[in-house]
Amino acid sequence: MAEYEWQRVAREIGSDIDSGRIPPGGALPSIVRLAVQYGVADHTIRRALRALREQGRIETLPHKGSFVVDGSTDS
Repeated sequence: MAEYEWQRVAREIGSDIDSGRIPPGGALPSIVRLAVQYGVADHTIRRALRALREQGRIETLPHKGSFVVDGSTDS
């Protein structure tokens, strides 16, 4: 089954998170920069980020951007 572009982008950003290229607490580039980087429309980036939020991998703060969630559990 073919992969949608938003799935590819979410997978690649997830890989950057897994590898530590984007560390816990680290900011993701803006939607516009990600769209240019991946060669897709901003709507595609928004859908990919939504998928990553639903997976609990990132959080998006209004007027601040998207950040990698710290997956460690200290408590």
